[in-house]
Amino acid sequence: MPLRQYVYFALFSRRTSAAEMTALLGIAPDEVSVRGSRSTEPVVRPVSHSWKIVCREPGLCVDEQIARVLDRLRPHTARIAELAGRLAAEEQEHGGAVLEVVRYFNDTDQEQQPLHLGPPEGPNLFGWHLNRDALDFLTATGAVLDIDEYDMTSHEDGE
Repeated sequence: MPLRQYVYFALFSRRTSAAEMTALLGIAPDEVSVRGSRSTEPVVRPVSHSWKIVCREPGLCVDEQIARVLDRLRPHTARIAELAGRLAAEEQEHGGAVLEVVRYFNDTDQEQQPLHLGPPEGPNLFGWHLNRDALDFLTATGAVLDIDEYDMTSHEDGE
């Protein structure tokens, strides 16, 4: 079964830009995004700014991808927690921190990772867990865990 997956940790806000987050943290993000509002009048206003540290390395199970991201962030936990707390307090559900897991199953249109069910073929990419260190980091930073899984199987008429 073809599988594509990646993990990222993000700080998000309606008002605080990714550039401001970078300045406050002293950590350059791997990716930033600005998602705009649907209305353009009188001006386009961003709905959400995101600052992200990402792992898209193929062949790793989700917990290994999470470990790679959190290993980079752990030395900065106090600053991240302070900023995430400020964003959450200022903007309720529109600000804070998230650890995002994104998985696409049967994704035949993209670069694929074979799904292994365990030795001897290779690592089990299907199952994963959060260890105590990951849970402690999420707790310290007030981050939520969001998991998006998509079945990309094409459904032909009549199937």
